[in-house]
Amino acid sequence: MQISFDGLVWLLITLGLLFILQRQLHREIQAIFLIITRNQDITIWVFSLLFFPGVFLHEFSHLVMAKLLRVRTGSFSLLPRPMPDGHLQMGYVEAATTDVFRDSLVGLAPLISGMLFIALAVIPHLQLTTMWESLNQSQWQVFLKEFEVLPSIPDFWLWFYGTFAISSTMLPSESDRHAWLPVLLTAIVLLATAVLAGAGPWMLDILATPFNQFLRGTALVLLVSVIIHVLLIIPLALIHLLLSHLTGLDVK
Repeated sequence: MQISFDGLVWLLITLGLLFILQRQLHREIQAIFLIITRNQDITIWVFSLLFFPGVFLHEFSHLVMAKLLRVRTGSFSLLPRPMPDGHLQMGYVEAATTDVFRDSLVGLAPLISGMLFIALAVIPHLQLTTMWESLNQSQWQVFLKEFEVLPSIPDFWLWFYGTFAISSTMLPSESDRHAWLPVLLTAIVLLATAVLAGAGPWMLDILATPFNQFLRGTALVLLVSVIIHVLLIIPLALIHLLLSHLTGLDVK
């Protein structure tokens, strides 16, 4: 039986693209608001309101996961505030530091909840599975045809906004990821130990296919987010350039 690991390839590609596109999209939106309002405080509040559904889910996911894992929590805030290093903190949950496994799960919670929302609500409602299969099989005509009919789906723009707000805020922050490296190294050591113990063929026969299917499904969720970011970045970048040309102002 042929073993495929295309799910891992798609996952790494879509995750990397989403990380880059999210940062660029946020820059374009902030630049537009700053040029229009010429006021940093107004820009911060408008930007935060735009992403409020995603920020709420992000921070609430941290809180729920911490409670489930019996991690002590402190204050909880959804109010934006500029940080000394220049970036904008859109909300936070104070959680005690415990072991690396619980810390990593608390940090991963927003990504889990955001992807569950897209997987269980957005993809079925917008019927995106066909698009994924056509893209995976390089059937570009089928993909474009399915893409063209998306706006005719009932409440499409509401779903589009919800997916945009949540997918653009679901990636864990640097502080959320602080415990991931030890967990990843532990997983690699355990996997290597299992392979050296002779479990490699068994894992390939029994676990490889369902694991690859899981990774493909995860990549599909991320791909939805990537496509939405691409669709928004192009017009927003053009608006940014136009406003900069008309006003003589720009934000770097």
